[in-house]
Amino acid sequence: PGHEAFTAMRARGAQVTDIVVLVVAADDGVMPQTLEAIDHARAAQVPIIVALNKIDKPTANIERTKKQLSEIGLTPDDWGGDTICVPVSAKTQVGIEDLLDAILLVAEDADLKANPNRPAAGTVIEAQLDRTRGPTATVLVQAGTLREGDDILIDDIYGRVRAMFDENGERLPEATPSTPVAILGLSGVPEAGDIFEVVEDEKTAKTLAAQRAEEKRLAALRPTRVLSLDDVYAQMQAGQVKELNLILKADIQGALEPIRSSLERLGDENLRVNIIRQDTGGITESDIMLAVASKAIVIGFNVRQDPAARRMAQAEGVDVRRYDVIYHLVEDVEKALKGLLEPRYEKVVLGQAEVRAVFDIPRRGKVAGLYVQEGKVTRDALARVLRDGQEVYDGRVASLKRYTEDVKEVAAGFECGLGLENFQDFQEGDIIEFYKQERVG
Repeated sequence: PGHEAFTAMRARGAQVTDIVVLVVAADDGVMPQTLEAIDHARAAQVPIIVALNKIDKPTANIERTKKQLSEIGLTPDDWGGDTICVPVSAKTQVGIEDLLDAILLVAEDADLKANPNRPAAGTVIEAQLDRTRGPTATVLVQAGTLREGDDILIDDIYGRVRAMFDENGERLPEATPSTPVAILGLSGVPEAGDIFEVVEDEKTAKTLAAQRAEEKRLAALRPTRVLSLDDVYAQMQAGQVKELNLILKADIQGALEPIRSSLERLGDENLRVNIIRQDTGGITESDIMLAVASKAIVIGFNVRQDPAARRMAQAEGVDVRRYDVIYHLVEDVEKALKGLLEPRYEKVVLGQAEVRAVFDIPRRGKVAGLYVQEGKVTRDALARVLRDGQEVYDGRVASLKRYTEDVKEVAAGFECGLGLENFQDFQEGDIIEFYKQERVG
């Protein structure tokens, strides 16, 4: 599906497939969601065949579309590249046989094989709670042979395959590799994208499911992070990371290539730096969703992160780094790969206050009379003075009083007196932002 809301579906689709057939309309050409689908396919390291659809339309322009594809790294084979592009019309069926031949050719080159004589394993494509049948899951068998009566484990859900059905609703006694089937008999509804596996017996399935449920409960209590620059080195040393997936966003196209080439040169035999998306513009929810699907770090150069993307990154534990100097960007990644990256701190805003009056106190200098508008003011906070939107001071709180009493904090809706270290140029109307630095990663 082309709509942006289907990002997660495209990511899952790329992860479970052997060959991607990328359908590009020859009249519209390459669209934003085309680029996203390509990113997912590359992240999953899956070969791509391009089907140039709608060639029956008078507005179709095959050569223009091929040119667009070559500009994003999918150079057609008849242009000297290695991407098979097949002109087709889904409406008139022209070119469909050629497309099937191309799929068989790529499949033969990829040497796609699976062992049917082992316990079955595969991926959940979708799942639901059926009113009459109970929990059902559509799974793709990717290895082994799945049979009725098999005991299976899907994350923290277990079950015995009570029945299996094909896409036509016909009951099947078994399913071999590359077969999608709907299965009944699960203890709950699994998540799309979960891995299923056949285990020895029901007792094993229940025990492992209980262990995983407890692990998930404990993990939910900890802050999550898909992957961060701070822990790349440790995971690399432990053998948990073999490649560093990066999503690169910049303000201009001319900045992307030098950044990409500099980053890719940092890889070695132990870890490959893999740029799975590079694009101009701000950091969006689509970038965060791709980062979650591919366990990537998002790096921005001279770009903003929109608020929705920021919230999603925090919720999903995605590491987003923004820079305005290319050298610093490359240096941070290099240090991360060598285990030399310094601890990173993030600004956490505590509150905001407005200067309502300025007082000259003998032997102490000027202090500001504040009204706390949001959050709270604390004695141990850092403070920024903003005047007409511009920062004129960044430092520490020196004193905080309510009337004549020293206090540790003042909440929103109250007034207080404030002194700052090495700053006395208060003006009525100044906004003071109070914050602290928290270590992240």
